[in-house]
Amino acid sequence: MKRRRFLAAAGLAGLGTGCGQASSGVSAPRKPLWIPPMLRPRRDVDGVRRFQLNLRPGRTEFLPGKRAATWGVNGPHLGPTLRASRGDRVEMRVINGLPESTTLHWHGVRVPAEADGGPHQIIGPYGMWVPEWTIDQPAASAWYHPHPHGRTELHIYRGIAGMFLIDAPDAPDALPRAYGVDDIPLIIQDRTFRADGSLDEAALYQDRFGFEGQTVLVNGTYRPLLRVGAARVRFRLLNASSARVYQVGFTDGRRFHLIATDVGLLAAPLEVDRVQLSPGERAEVLVDFAAGDRVTLNSLGEQPKNTAGDGKADGKDDLDLLAIAAAGRLTRAGRMPSRLSADPMIEPPPGARVRTFVLGHHDINGKIMDMGRIDEVVPAGSTEIWEIRNESFAHNFHIHGVAFSVLDVNGAPPPGHLRGLKDTVLVPRAGTVRVAVTFSEWSDPVRPYMFHCHFLRHEDLGMMGQFVVVEAGTEDRVPTRLPGIPAHHRRRH
Repeated sequence: MKRRRFLAAAGLAGLGTGCGQASSGVSAPRKPLWIPPMLRPRRDVDGVRRFQLNLRPGRTEFLPGKRAATWGVNGPHLGPTLRASRGDRVEMRVINGLPESTTLHWHGVRVPAEADGGPHQIIGPYGMWVPEWTIDQPAASAWYHPHPHGRTELHIYRGIAGMFLIDAPDAPDALPRAYGVDDIPLIIQDRTFRADGSLDEAALYQDRFGFEGQTVLVNGTYRPLLRVGAARVRFRLLNASSARVYQVGFTDGRRFHLIATDVGLLAAPLEVDRVQLSPGERAEVLVDFAAGDRVTLNSLGEQPKNTAGDGKADGKDDLDLLAIAAAGRLTRAGRMPSRLSADPMIEPPPGARVRTFVLGHHDINGKIMDMGRIDEVVPAGSTEIWEIRNESFAHNFHIHGVAFSVLDVNGAPPPGHLRGLKDTVLVPRAGTVRVAVTFSEWSDPVRPYMFHCHFLRHEDLGMMGQFVVVEAGTEDRVPTRLPGIPAHHRRRH
């Protein structure tokens, strides 16, 4: 029996050596999983919930006894978890204490284009940006990260990222919701370290497909261990890596329940043994534990990106992510809810407009990103079909400011993990994914949203386009270029 299978059968997999090993060869005892703190906003008399986010450099110890230069939000690395409810008016006071310009994008949050935080909302060094909007979407696990054109991967790699949880009054009361106790965020990222413990930034540019690091961190923790005291735990999984696709499950093969995808709860829990997550995707799962359980959350190998990329494990990239140890006595789990959300899936109306997007190696429809070019003009409040055809190695596709339902993958009904509301989807090599997209009522002819591959190297190289949402009936009046931006404006790499 292979050693990995023996350890899994013995209930010891991942609790000893060999998990999260760094390129330096350093082995170390496990470290308690760091849980990002919840940021408590100030609520003024006008009812606005005001969050302050300070982006700043810091130093972080990942490998034992060694410190790395990092960036973080309200701390040296990563950022606090934000939480708001449907109907809340929120203000984000983003202060850039970094030595270069950046942005902060609310990935999975439906916002007006002027508050999106894409490459057009640049915050200069030591500058400030203060967007404000009303939360109007179902319960979701969203996140925030930088989005400066040509530098997104580097800024996330250095540590700017955090979770943004949206609550809604119609979410089932039976779901675990004690943050950090039985409701736990898991931000999964891979990194490569130099021998001195610093982040190897040169490694980001060594593969044209994208960076895959030698070490996996969860919530910025190297060789993490989570001790649980509840019989049922809700994990909010986020793939915040540059290019690696994870097939998340457990070393003992236990089954668990998928309850939500990127931007919404499923209609009912779905029993699974693995969940696939490409960069930018999220999933919420419910996992049951018995007293004294010892198990490891892991990822089975994905296919190489230049092959079919259909998500079947090939054993070449098995990764242990998080060791979990259950207490000897656990708080009892409540009843598993049979229904989760009454929000219907998005259905395209008869005669819905179809737009086609062809994914090349690092381009979309044969074009690379031009900050001044308007690629698509969409009427506010509409629902369309976007057909995404991949003519290259595997890519994924993210659309800002929307939710979509996956209609089919290569003409077949989508697998279970793609049957919830999404904003990011993996498109296999030589494959086609069709999605039904609903656009907001916010209209703005001069401030665009983005669509792009969320493999970060591809995005930085220009695999991105932009669209504006305008009042229905005014589409023909929108110019093809944004004012004040020269043609072919593109950052050099």
